[in-house]
Amino acid sequence: MVEKIHMKERLMGLQFSIKSREAKDRYIDANIKNIISELSIEIKNFGIEIVLRKLLLSLMSVQLAQNIGVDHHAATEELYYYMKKNEDTSIIILEFIDKIIKNKQW
Repeated sequence: MVEKIHMKERLMGLQFSIKSREAKDRYIDANIKNIISELSIEIKNFGIEIVLRKLLLSLMSVQLAQNIGVDHHAATEELYYYMKKNEDTSIIILEFIDKIIKNKQW
């Protein structure tokens, strides 16, 4: 049912939707491992602050996409456009990341 609505009817992810459950699971597992590996390398090369910012912005754009009904790419563009105009957003994000890193109580 989920695949029918979200993939086949919208013609999105069609190649993925026709795979067997086992093949899908292997694909997802490989992607999870790859993402964790890439983030680990980025932490070593750029620091935890940059990776946390990347993860936070990604979450924001995914939620924005869901809320306004656009794809992830379009939501990311809108988010970056908004952030360029509203520098306070970057400050709020940096303060939030600082609280995470310093493990401050909420």
